Amino acid sequence: MTNSAKAENALEVTDLSVAYRVAGRNRAVLRNLSLTIGQGEAYGLVGESGCGKSTVALTVVRYLPRNGSITGGTISLDGQNVMKLDAEALRRARAESVSMVYQDPGKALNPSIRVGRQLTEIFELGGISGQAATDRAIAMLNRVRISDPMSVMQRYPHQLSGGMQQRVAIAMALANDPSMLILDEPTTGLDATVEAEVLNLIAQLRQELSASILFISHNLAVVSNMCDRVGVLYAGMLVEEGPTEVVFNDPRHPYTVALLRCLPRGGQRKDQGRLDTIPGFLPGIGADIKGCAFADRCALADDRCRSELPPLYDLGGRLSRCFHHDKAQALPRATPSDVAPVPRAAAAPVLRVTGLNKTYASHGHALRAVKDVSLDLRPGETLGLVGESGSGKTTFARLLLGLVPPDAGGTIELEGKALAPRLENRSDDQIKAMQIVFQNPDSALNRSHSIRHLIGRALKRLAGLSGKALEARLNDLVRSVRLTDRHLAVKPRQLSGGLKQRVAIARAFAGDPRIVVCDEPTSALDVSVQAAILNLLADLQSKEDVSYIFISHDLAVVRYLSDKIAVLYLGRIMELGPSEEVFSGPHHPYTEALLSAVPKLDQTETARIRLDGEIPSATNPPSGCVFHTRCPRKIGPICEQQEPPLSEAQPGHSIRCHIPYAELARLQRAAVTEPA
Repeated sequence: MTNSAKAENALEVTDLSVAYRVAGRNRAVLRNLSLTIGQGEAYGLVGESGCGKSTVALTVVRYLPRNGSITGGTISLDGQNVMKLDAEALRRARAESVSMVYQDPGKALNPSIRVGRQLTEIFELGGISGQAATDRAIAMLNRVRISDPMSVMQRYPHQLSGGMQQRVAIAMALANDPSMLILDEPTTGLDATVEAEVLNLIAQLRQELSASILFISHNLAVVSNMCDRVGVLYAGMLVEEGPTEVVFNDPRHPYTVALLRCLPRGGQRKDQGRLDTIPGFLPGIGADIKGCAFADRCALADDRCRSELPPLYDLGGRLSRCFHHDKAQALPRATPSDVAPVPRAAAAPVLRVTGLNKTYASHGHALRAVKDVSLDLRPGETLGLVGESGSGKTTFARLLLGLVPPDAGGTIELEGKALAPRLENRSDDQIKAMQIVFQNPDSALNRSHSIRHLIGRALKRLAGLSGKALEARLNDLVRSVRLTDRHLAVKPRQLSGGLKQRVAIARAFAGDPRIVVCDEPTSALDVSVQAAILNLLADLQSKEDVSYIFISHDLAVVRYLSDKIAVLYLGRIMELGPSEEVFSGPHHPYTEALLSAVPKLDQTETARIRLDGEIPSATNPPSGCVFHTRCPRKIGPICEQQEPPLSEAQPGHSIRCHIPYAELARLQRAAVTEPA
């Protein structure tokens, strides 16, 4: 379809119903869904995992799995009825007018084909071949701000960072100049700086191409910054819709209110109270819903809500599917505001790390992944580790756990006693004293065994329990992580992501650990489940006096849970200090850049500090201050020639920078007062 014949709306979905066939019968996933996206408009779709967001995206391009079927309604894409397109017309529409960017670029890119070939193939399908296709591919990589595109064209996907992979996926999606771009969680798992670059890129390309966008995400702050309008999906139904700023600042459905309350906002910390959560669970696939789908989880629900489906009320340019839309913001909070105890300042450190280094051999070169890291951790304290991908966070955690040995010379002490470098040389007590919760519970839990077996096995091996003692401790652990007896009989594949993460946490606590390493434990979870997991970690910390090392790209989550922050860059600590001092500043220029990249839910106009290029290779780090090649506050040759020491700027707060603390304070105050 030519631009001159474009329809008024890029996408029109009318009374769409979709079902998946499970156990011999159709089970409803989308229920009479209607929405429109105007030409050049960005529309956000939000809601918990399982509410049907990705099914909407797949249905629009008719990519439903084999057991999925459209049971009612129509879809119009740029004026074409998608339901009536034959195979050839559908292929042409996918190739010419709509593109999709998936959550995991690693799965969207063919691992056995070089990046350049994957890009040029798109242009060849459009009739452009040879050098012309190569030139167009290079131009697309330049467009998504990939430096040295010729080199990237020769690489395989696994040789690129996550941010680079996502930019390649976006370049491929934009290669055909689509009129409709579908983005399904495009920034999940990316660090703050790469996420900001990707979002800025999408916004600019949207302007250049006048493309319409369907943006699916559980990150409400990203949707707030990217989208003109937002739709809130629950159990396959639209429960609220309107201009993004209006919906997020004045929500009129209890579900939207509850979602927004799950976020740690305004610098909220665990010692100021627990995050609000949404009680109960999303209705299962194919559930028989008689009244309001949210009624069982809503404190405002009455008999009418449970027996009668509310219509979509038009509230003047916005919609709400709630009989009590005028009272939505009076929804009672579901979580008591318990306050976490403050770690004991005078207590001896449970963990002390001194002069820790780790060097790998990489193609004949020395790769220094961790350099001269020293820190300590008190009982009941949380240390937040932040920094871009490749900064050394996970390597540091693996060193602590003994999964990889450090270089000679550094020491790790647990409760005053030296730990052997390798896990196999540590005592049973030392092993059970330090446990880990991984980002992806699917890869950490054996799918073949029941939850009872997985936790029980850990209790036998780590705690040496059996018989009635094992059963009593098992029941106590299950209650501690807010699971029930019925969950013990099922297998991991039968649980949601949040429930699987609770199982992983229960298993980590089986041996009464002194330290638990949490490596991105909430990055793939929606905001309601994330809030429940963060509350759970805070409650277990209060109860067990356990210490955490918490690794995350989500700085709001890190701020909520952490007492102390270590900012890593190329394996070095650039800043170390109490959480509030690090976040409120003055801080290291790298910390300043990380914080400026975090999207704000309230769309506050703040000046973002852009970092040039990617994080340098650890095989050939810059001379002097390793951050000087990207530093927006570089002061001269001293930055290039001398590596600054990690110096105490204030009691307990250390910064590795040549710029004096008072001058950093002046520069950062000036930056705040400058117009964005």
